[in-house]
Amino acid sequence: MVAKNTVCLWYDGTALDAARFYADTFPDSTVDAVHASPADYPNGKEGDVLTVEFTVMGIPCVGLNGGPMFTHDEAFSFQVTTEDQAETDRLWDAIIGNGGKASACGWCKDRWGVSWQITPRVVLEAITDPDRKAARRAFEAMMTMSKLDIATIEAARRG
Repeated sequence: MVAKNTVCLWYDGTALDAARFYADTFPDSTVDAVHASPADYPNGKEGDVLTVEFTVMGIPCVGLNGGPMFTHDEAFSFQVTTEDQAETDRLWDAIIGNGGKASACGWCKDRWGVSWQITPRVVLEAITDPDRKAARRAFEAMMTMSKLDIATIEAARRG
């Protein structure tokens, strides 16, 4: 059954590799179906993997092996809320350690160019604290980080 709303991600022949990585890395993630092309197409041949249906943390996705003409950018990202530093570190390290690239404020890209925000729940709570001074301190601390550090954010929030 096809979901009514599905995130479609464009890959250059690597949709199955990406889907397998996501399924191995993130909870509630699976590779659901692999579909071969019924005929030759501009960037592939009949029988090549054309689409991959997969789920990332409960979100239905399809990977389309469309070729090199479109690439991912930061305009789209998966925001993953983590519960503690161990989960934050595990997910961040999995993405970066598998050919990914670190960015700022909890953002990183996987080796396929898909952007991820690995964001501890406590950071979201800190930067939205009703105490605007505490929120500002937490926000300013976050702005100096690549991978987010919960202890540093909490210390900044407390002042």
